[in-house]
Amino acid sequence: MSRRLGTLLVPVSGLSGTTYPEGTRVAIRGSGGSVDGFVDGDWLPLAWWEFADTQPEGGPGTLA
Repeated sequence: MSRRLGTLLVPVSGLSGTTYPEGTRVAIRGSGGSVDGFVDGDWLPLAWWEFADTQPEGGPGTLA
């Protein structure tokens, strides 16, 4: 199973209080209107409009 990755479309604050800027890559867990995002172990509660799915490096559509 490949992991799901995303990129933040807007700045989002993590549980640690750190605000991650637009363009930050996040690991995504879950589906639906809200999901869990993770950056270096920091949890970010994400709404569907705050991130876009991205392909992992070396995934479909990339040159190896």
